[in-house]
Amino acid sequence: MLILLKPDVTPEQQDAVEKHIRSLGYVPHVMPGATRTAVGITGNKGALDPEPFRMMPGVADAIPVSQPFKLVSREVKPEDTLVSVGDLTIGGNELIVAAGPCSVETREQIVATAESVRAQGARMLRGGAFKPRTSPYDFQGLKADGLKLLGEARAVTGLPVVTEVKDVESLAMVAEGAEMLQIGARNMQNFSLLEAVGELRRPVLLKRGMSASLKELLMAAEYIVARGNRQVVLCERGIRTFETMTRNTFDINAIPMLKQLSHLPVFADPSHGVGVRHGIAAVARAAVAAGADGLLIEVHPDPARALSDGAQSLTFAEFKELMSGVRAVAAAIGRSIAAPVG
Repeated sequence: MLILLKPDVTPEQQDAVEKHIRSLGYVPHVMPGATRTAVGITGNKGALDPEPFRMMPGVADAIPVSQPFKLVSREVKPEDTLVSVGDLTIGGNELIVAAGPCSVETREQIVATAESVRAQGARMLRGGAFKPRTSPYDFQGLKADGLKLLGEARAVTGLPVVTEVKDVESLAMVAEGAEMLQIGARNMQNFSLLEAVGELRRPVLLKRGMSASLKELLMAAEYIVARGNRQVVLCERGIRTFETMTRNTFDINAIPMLKQLSHLPVFADPSHGVGVRHGIAAVARAAVAAGADGLLIEVHPDPARALSDGAQSLTFAEFKELMSGVRAVAAAIGRSIAAPVG
């Protein structure tokens, strides 16, 4: 249920509403809005009677919420959530592009890539230090050394870092080295990690699992928000289907559906969504046209020698061409992407 407070509600009246919710054994979640404050209720197993709440001083209305993902539902918060990462805002008119290698390999590689993607308008640096891989024999990342190299690339370019955290044990270390935490597809339902990230209050990029429904993705986001962290960005990265010509099948439908169902921003990852270099730019343009708030793109100075995901990594020249295309699409729908630098 969602309790809408009157614009002139007093602190005492709001406190009384919250105390009443707790007295019933439920949890209140205060959500300040542009014109009024709302209080979401979680913990109830069935429907609540709205009338007792409507009679309380300072309450404008009490509205039942039909979706199981209550706190991330647009029913609860009609206006878009804006997520702040450093000086950047995700979810506004400007689309944010995060680009970089799948894995951090060397200082030369990550710094050169960071400088190149920044020059083309990327506003964030992506790069993996901890790499959960399907095979235990594949490159697992440089771990702490990788975080250090990401920090050096940040110092050179000024780009905030988004990198993956794969378990609760490494969370504190990764959080020290990144402005935004990425939860990968394999960890979308790692509930202990979701709860820990929720308590950390750091911006989170939550990727959809390869076989997850949109409801399951939104319920995973609910785990994070229910712990107090509202700085969540959803990410469509392709799903597993019967098609084998591409690594995954990018679900373009997911973008407008998520925007309708939830107030959270939505990123698109066409690199994993396609998994084949020549299709990435086209899917990136489609994602922007569908309403994505940002893109996650893999870029490498020499994809043929990449230690992971070389087949879906763009060269610097290919990334430049991609940015030109998505910038044109963004302009056509009334949005913007940062211009090239220099």
